[in-house]
Amino acid sequence: HKWRFLGDLLNRTQNQELGLEDLLKATQPLEMRARECYSQTIHLDSQEFIEMLVLDACFVIELFRRVGKVVQSEPDDPLFSMSWVYSFLLRDLIRLENQIPFFILQCLFDLTQMQSNGPSLATLALGFFNNALQRPEKVINKCTNLQAKHLLDLIRLSFIPQENQDQDQQQSTNSQPPHMIQCISKLRRAGIKLEAPGNAESFLVVKFRHGVIEMPTISIDDFMSSFLLNCVAYELCHNSCSNHVTAYVTLLDCLINTARDVEYLSDRNIVENYFGADAEVAKLINNMGKDVTFDIETCYLAKLFNDVNHYYQNGWHVQWASFRYTYFDTPWSCISALAALILLILTVAQTFFTIIAYVRPNSHAPST
Repeated sequence: HKWRFLGDLLNRTQNQELGLEDLLKATQPLEMRARECYSQTIHLDSQEFIEMLVLDACFVIELFRRVGKVVQSEPDDPLFSMSWVYSFLLRDLIRLENQIPFFILQCLFDLTQMQSNGPSLATLALGFFNNALQRPEKVINKCTNLQAKHLLDLIRLSFIPQENQDQDQQQSTNSQPPHMIQCISKLRRAGIKLEAPGNAESFLVVKFRHGVIEMPTISIDDFMSSFLLNCVAYELCHNSCSNHVTAYVTLLDCLINTARDVEYLSDRNIVENYFGADAEVAKLINNMGKDVTFDIETCYLAKLFNDVNHYYQNGWHVQWASFRYTYFDTPWSCISALAALILLILTVAQTFFTIIAYVRPNSHAPST
């Protein structure tokens, strides 16, 4: 399929007198910069390495253009006629080991651009992956000028809100260093609730206020699980990279211990489970957060961790939550508590009037 897509691309650029040799020549000055992007030494000579970059990059570019309707695709193209192939491509293109430097993609994209006013590479790439992510178009349009290192980084950056790009602004102002928080079951016993806001543009926008953790909805499926795993691996391998996704996965790992925790998140519309049983999602999240190390004090959720722990450790919140759970958890318990309160008020009133009548027995008697 790679050679077929490359052939189709070159057929369209014949009018511009642009051939394979031109693509190779344009890529050659970027060779050393591209090699430095890979953590492992690539044992290919210069010609082989450049040919590999051009072949892979042109396949990705042609794929994005066909999915984005920039160029026409054959109706019986096996890459699009079989849904499992498309799903495989989605996951394959976000694997960390399969990343192509974005400047290589951009160079060849600009060189083979047929329309001067056509969509940008970032727009087509985000549109391609949006078939799995299903985000509003307005969210995609805000991310077309992101400076990404590769496709995985492009999608990752598109989830990081602009106000959270500077992590220093999100650090905790508390004198105590932040610590991991308890699981959902324990937090609920302290009166902490979880809710899904309806207007959030990214699942990374997590807030805590007035005893409520606000977490936007996230769909857990094969693509999202692969995306999160590869983002965590990428953030851990690059010190210059922010750790937004790693911090979020750590938060999920803290909140989820068992299938019941996943069930609660599903009931609150925070997790949409397309992965499997609740127990499988719990296992996935716990494995994802296992042995993950990062500086929690500098992560964008540092203040949230501190605030939740401070609220959880307040004994008054625990006692009040226990009282509400005991007496107001169900309609019947509410009715029972209300009846008991009315009975108490009537008893106090009866006692009060009895005492008044005893202390002032003749206050209303007629004078003689």
